[in-house]
Amino acid sequence: MTVPTTLRRAGLAAALMLSALQPLAQAAPSPLLDASHPVSWWFAFKFNAASFPGCGTAAPVNSCQFGGSPQGYTSGSSYSQQYVYASSSQPALSQGGGCIGDTPADPVGATFKQIYNGTLNYVVWNDQFYDDPSIASCSGNSCGAPWGHSKGVLAWDDQGNGVVMQVSTPSWPASGSAQYPRTSDGNTLGCVQDNDVQVSQHFFSLKLSHADVLSVLQGLANASVVTDVGNPQIVKNGGPADIQAAVDQLGQKSDSAAPQVSKLSSGVTLIAKPSALQVPPWQLVSAELGGVALRAATWWEGSKSTAIPTTTKAGAPACWDSSLPKPGPVAIATSGSWGGKIFSLQGGLGKNFNHAKIGVSTSGAAYAIFGDMNQEGSLSGNCASAQNGRGGLFFALPNAALAQSIAKLIGGSTAAAAAR
Repeated sequence: MTVPTTLRRAGLAAALMLSALQPLAQAAPSPLLDASHPVSWWFAFKFNAASFPGCGTAAPVNSCQFGGSPQGYTSGSSYSQQYVYASSSQPALSQGGGCIGDTPADPVGATFKQIYNGTLNYVVWNDQFYDDPSIASCSGNSCGAPWGHSKGVLAWDDQGNGVVMQVSTPSWPASGSAQYPRTSDGNTLGCVQDNDVQVSQHFFSLKLSHADVLSVLQGLANASVVTDVGNPQIVKNGGPADIQAAVDQLGQKSDSAAPQVSKLSSGVTLIAKPSALQVPPWQLVSAELGGVALRAATWWEGSKSTAIPTTTKAGAPACWDSSLPKPGPVAIATSGSWGGKIFSLQGGLGKNFNHAKIGVSTSGAAYAIFGDMNQEGSLSGNCASAQNGRGGLFFALPNAALAQSIAKLIGGSTAAAAAR
């Protein structure tokens, strides 16, 4: 039977109207450069207050969009939220505008906003929550060894598509949802009591598949990161059953002594160091990337006995595990430059120091590397010293343009070599 044209048109109109009433499918979570610009990855380096004080000019100062209020240290030249960034759409570093983390138009603020003001599932971890939230299994207001020295947020939708943001900032983030705000502190960079915006910091975000989300969760468990699966302020567990099961394994001290090395769908290599693998952190990264030579900039205090010096030759140090491949040399960057201005890359208290943990390969394949861990510990002697005895994650991104740009950023002076 032939359906009259008028009825066909009426049916089509009704179908279109019904379609218009259906909610639009939510886009999979992604790293965002701003509210309307998703990318596969981005990296941001926030300067210290001595080199680039205050904020850029493209946004109001300290709007505290995720809660909190401007702190005493966010005045004059005692803080910095100026930054440089790169992304999959523009892999060479360029300077950003406004206050990083405090606007919907910067990578950190835009990416976190989709989590904090959205409906995604999430896990927030940080070894320095400072009791908001309180972690019952830690003594004091932060969590030392053998807990992982690791900070970040992972979020995923009900299909398992996800986004991870690694941060180096104490006390931020410390809530994954506006429905469960912090009760004693803010949740915005520059608006928390810890002065984490005085020193340099880094941020790295990566788009994840379902399988990638599982790999990251397994890495977090291997590294013994600090979280609490029973606290909705920092964990909302949902989505696919295998992801939920992996989340349930978090917030415990792992007894693993083997690194987890995973190749993610983006080509990024994820390396998870467990606390019981008591080896120098960046030597481990070199070894797992094929023994490439590295240059790393971390919280490194040359005056301390735990500051691991530059190594100039390949080969395993005394603090090593025979099951691991041999590392290449690791140079320690102690200064960098941007726009003709030199800044310190050493660790310490005050506004002239660096708390980012970034590196590049200087031989073999070109990698930009973003880590949780400082190059502090020991090459020999007390192999459990400092970060040797803690866990953390490293993301090694194969991208020559980004690696070259970061190498220039951290290409200043170098710490003295180890005596051999």
